[in-house]
Amino acid sequence: QEQLVQSGGGFVQPGGSLRLSCATSRSILSTYVMSWWRQVPGKERERVALMISNGGTQYADPVKGRFTISRDNAKNTMYLQMNSLKPEDTAVYYCNARWETSEYWGQGTQVTVSS
Repeated sequence: QEQLVQSGGGFVQPGGSLRLSCATSRSILSTYVMSWWRQVPGKERERVALMISNGGTQYADPVKGRFTISRDNAKNTMYLQMNSLKPEDTAVYYCNARWETSEYWGQGTQVTVSS
């Protein structure tokens, strides 16, 4: 049974916006540290945004001011709103949930930013 199910992503021109979604369970969303990561071929997966249970957030420097991590508790879903997208944002994006020794990953979704 998948714990994290992603949707969204796709192709967008530079300067455009996309929203990624990560559906999960109420218990995971309310307890786990939730985050978004991205990976390009030949490079390590990097974390771009993080949200803890009290709503506190952190962002990687390359996405600060452009990306927003959020959650909708009624829908048991986490989001990543990506604005002012750049070609260097092109990657496979993954959502992640982590708490103590438990960790789950979404299936990944491709985001391509190109003119």
